[in-house]
Amino acid sequence: MSNTEMTANVPWLGVIADDFTGASDVAGTLVGAGMRVVQTFGIPDPSMQLHDVDCIVVSLKTRSVPAAEAVEESLAAARTLRSRGVQQLYFKYCSTFDSTPEGNIGPVADALRKEFVPAGQITVVAPGTPALRRTVYNGVLFAGVDLLQESSMRNHPLTPMSDSNVPRLLQEQTKNLVGHIGCNVIEAGAPAVQSQFQTLSDQGTQYAVVDTLTDSHLAVLGSAVLDHPLVTGGSGLVGGLAAARGFRVHAETASAARPTGPAAVVAGSCSEMTNVQIDTFRQVRPCFLVDPVAIAEGHDVVTEALLFAREHLPDGPILIHSTASPQDVSRAQKELGPTLAAEITEASLSTIAEELVGLGCRQLIVAGGETSGAVVRRLGITTAHVGKEVSPGVPWLKTETDPGLSILLKSGNLGTPGLFLDAWDHNR
Repeated sequence: MSNTEMTANVPWLGVIADDFTGASDVAGTLVGAGMRVVQTFGIPDPSMQLHDVDCIVVSLKTRSVPAAEAVEESLAAARTLRSRGVQQLYFKYCSTFDSTPEGNIGPVADALRKEFVPAGQITVVAPGTPALRRTVYNGVLFAGVDLLQESSMRNHPLTPMSDSNVPRLLQEQTKNLVGHIGCNVIEAGAPAVQSQFQTLSDQGTQYAVVDTLTDSHLAVLGSAVLDHPLVTGGSGLVGGLAAARGFRVHAETASAARPTGPAAVVAGSCSEMTNVQIDTFRQVRPCFLVDPVAIAEGHDVVTEALLFAREHLPDGPILIHSTASPQDVSRAQKELGPTLAAEITEASLSTIAEELVGLGCRQLIVAGGETSGAVVRRLGITTAHVGKEVSPGVPWLKTETDPGLSILLKSGNLGTPGLFLDAWDHNR
């Protein structure tokens, strides 16, 4: 079926993303595949008008909350999407499978399966996203050339990853049986994959972790699961689903949001790439560090940051960050505890972001999943139209709450070293 044959007002795909930057990542992939996409922050109200879109991406903040809360919110999102006529649900988690042995990927997937998947049907687990250099081979997840457990994800402050075996990681989180489909089967084509689904199902398996090394693997998998009511994965497989439905990239499709006006970056991620991006930025433009320990000691760091912004914002992009080295993060967590350190950081950066918009900032980059969630909620943003990607996984979003404001929500490890300098001029 081609995109010209689709019903204009009924989205065929509904994405449930477990954090805000991951939602932007998958939304950008869908726009790149030629689809019209709206991203909502939180579950869309039934009265919200979402016309002429192919996909609704619902951004939740469920990656690190208690599993029961993540299940409840994800099910509510899925039911809302189905009530809008969505044919296929996509549970989107990070391409690095961020989670703990308790969840939340397994519990959420189990709940969605129980309500929306027919008995005996396999549910695909596809974190592999080759465009982001996340690949799966023999069920083992790689970040670039490194095993996941040997990448920077081993130091993640909330979900440190110490295992690279995806079937084993998922099996710790579910009582359902987890199987695997290798790239040799995928390279044999969609019918071979579907045959393997049946074999696994006959063995009592409910989940199939799929190898993914190339975009051609994603295209095969997209065709193989085209009629599945539930698919799970990173942002890669949605491109395969779009291709299987006949979407093609057209120059006129979903023209990019073209931000103009004063510009700023607010960064809370402590990933290696975000540190590199900040180092690149500070060689050219001014930066200000928000230290949660100093705030806890009574220093009015937020006021100091805003004085800095008033001085420098008129002259070009500025950057305000809490990003630090793993050693500094450990110091803050040791002095304050991980929870208080995170709460102080999120509250401070979201307050600063709100004040920046009040000072006239019209282009805002936010780095880090937790920070993005805090900032979007503080600004009261509920819906955004998704533009083309500046870099894989990082599109500009044109907000409907404040039509003159464009935001870019960046997952910590995504983007090029010069992203904070280059994003402003993208496609203008």
